[in-house]
Amino acid sequence: MSPEGSTVTFRRVPQTVERRAIERFAHKLEIELTQGRAFDCLITTDAELRRLNRQFCGRDAATDVLSFPAAGPWPAPRGHPPGSRLGDLAISLPRAQTQAREFGHDTEQEIQILMLHGVLHLLGMDHETDHGRMARAEKRWRARLGLPNGLIERVQP
Repeated sequence: MSPEGSTVTFRRVPQTVERRAIERFAHKLEIELTQGRAFDCLITTDAELRRLNRQFCGRDAATDVLSFPAAGPWPAPRGHPPGSRLGDLAISLPRAQTQAREFGHDTEQEIQILMLHGVLHLLGMDHETDHGRMARAEKRWRARLGLPNGLIERVQP
């Protein structure tokens, strides 16, 4: 975790993704959505997402994004109150690339969609149990951020 706030770590940065644009997007989410609470995002492989999903969620399958809310008081970044760290995200780069092609936008936008979705989970939302609250929030934020359809809308009838 960086003392400056949220971080984005790439295992491998593809030529089609501008690293700084993703870092700026994470910072924008930190400022506008999380109100200054930091999070860390790892952009990695399907194999690593599968391992993390198996280890922490008990599901032996790769997925596109995982959210790990902070489980307790953590050292806060300078200028932030204790407990302000939201947690961690892990995003599968291969899944983001495939989904971007499937839905007709670029990989950078797909990573942003996945990051937004994951951050909403870090904020305590759960689209499986909240009767549409997260879906509505995701839709509002996507419109505000200029992003195409999000994960929840893709799977709803």
